[in-house]
Amino acid sequence: MERRKKLRMGESLATQGLITVDQLRIALKEQKATGLPIGRQLVALGFITEAVLRDQLAHALGSQAIDLAQVVADPDALKLVPEDFARRHHLLPIAYDEERDVLTVATTDMFNVVALDQLKAGLGSQMEIDALLAGEAQLLEYIDLFYGFDLSLDGILREIETGEVDYQSFTHEVEEYTQPVVRLVGALLVDAVKRRSSDIHFEPEHAFLRIRYRIDGVLEQVRSLHKTYWPGIAVRLKVMCGMNIAETRAPQDGRMSLTLNGRPIDFRVSSQPGIHGENIVLRILDREKSIMPMESMGFTPDALRQLQLMMARPEGILIITGPTGSGKTTTLYSMLSHLNNETINIMTLEDPVEYPVTLMRQTSVNETVKLDFANGIRSIMRQDPDIILVGEVRDRETAEMAFRAAMTGHQVFTTLHTNSALGVFPRLLDIGIPPGIMAGNIIGVVAQRLIRKLCPHCKSPYTPDENEAHLLGWEAAGKPVIYQPTGCEHCDGKGYRGRMALIEVLRLDTNMDELIASGAPMQAMRQAAQERGYHPLAEDGIRRVLEGLTSLAEVSRVVDLTGRV
Repeated sequence: MERRKKLRMGESLATQGLITVDQLRIALKEQKATGLPIGRQLVALGFITEAVLRDQLAHALGSQAIDLAQVVADPDALKLVPEDFARRHHLLPIAYDEERDVLTVATTDMFNVVALDQLKAGLGSQMEIDALLAGEAQLLEYIDLFYGFDLSLDGILREIETGEVDYQSFTHEVEEYTQPVVRLVGALLVDAVKRRSSDIHFEPEHAFLRIRYRIDGVLEQVRSLHKTYWPGIAVRLKVMCGMNIAETRAPQDGRMSLTLNGRPIDFRVSSQPGIHGENIVLRILDREKSIMPMESMGFTPDALRQLQLMMARPEGILIITGPTGSGKTTTLYSMLSHLNNETINIMTLEDPVEYPVTLMRQTSVNETVKLDFANGIRSIMRQDPDIILVGEVRDRETAEMAFRAAMTGHQVFTTLHTNSALGVFPRLLDIGIPPGIMAGNIIGVVAQRLIRKLCPHCKSPYTPDENEAHLLGWEAAGKPVIYQPTGCEHCDGKGYRGRMALIEVLRLDTNMDELIASGAPMQAMRQAAQERGYHPLAEDGIRRVLEGLTSLAEVSRVVDLTGRV
């Protein structure tokens, strides 16, 4: 039986063309002398790499493989497993999710049930253990790497301050500062992802470096470091995302993918020269949390029904509007994922592609090869698409091409920067699209904002004053009870935790098309839309306040409520 199993592994590699039949024969002959498993024997002979063996074993076992070179150490996970236990059982903790109480470990033996049971017994029976398959040589190397150093932010800073790192070497020899600064950057990235940040800002000032996270749409300062740290951190970030470390006077863009907290996370990196040095901002793109089913996005039943009706139209343009960071991309991808299957060809043109999705054909706009949005749509039209996603309509040429695609029987999804759903029509008119082209070709418009949710553990009820009651649309005699933020350990003292979408949906019908074609004033269009069930963003926000999900102050921060006064 064991012989057949070994042969199967070798034969599988040979069938896939990863080794030759001759190499397999040599390995089997050597194996008689060494007694090694066939996979390890092939690695020892140099016929395949550790990574190929790891992926083949994972495929054979039906489990997931992990490349530890892309993993950033999680101090919380390492604290849970003693180093001697990790070495003895060839097992490395790589992430701990406190909310779900799940520990993710990398191991070389998925069937080492004894070790996993011992670990679970030591940690408590409630904790789940998620095992991923890693290469043996790599695992031993990373056990040394992760357990050999202090991985806490304060510990790394203390190590650098003791003088173990030569600051003069930062801008010259990358190898000189690999340990402390590599760990410092890694610790900051892990910390930001754990705190559910969407962006990390590195902002050099005259005498210090400010580090801020954008959490739930609001920037928050987390650290201030001495300015001498910045050259090393900047070079490390640039090396990680493939930017030119010698260029400091021109803006640059880069990307990188890492495994943080046990899942793949992409970063979009941008550098901008400033008077005190380069400003670097990282956008965190967490696929797992950013592409979700439409039903779990918090839309009202009516709004969800309207969206589904719009998506059922076979041709036309569906426009999503809102400022940067209002969740437009998440909504678009959720809608496309709802439609995405093997019978439909979905093609996207983005600047840049944020989340890779199976089956969709995704293209990044590229100025160097003159692939802009307008040229990209022309090219996509020759690729037999059913649905086209155009990242953003910025100019007349792009708008004309998008409408042309819609008029020739395609469904087109795109975004536009306007303040409301009704603001789309004057904006398109300003770009240069005639009302006659708009009418009949726009399926509908979705305007969106993101607001913070009150922490359920500490929100406190209160009765609104006269002005607030007027904003809420209630008479003084019957004031409702609404909630305000307080702050507790669950929300880091902020009073808010997590975000949700406010949306207004404008679905176009023949009557609205006639108003658009005739160039009707905005007031007439608004009245016609409200007669057909259109609810502006302010109404959706007030409804969320009355439901106790957010505060009036938070809604007024994001949406203009002055029209209700």
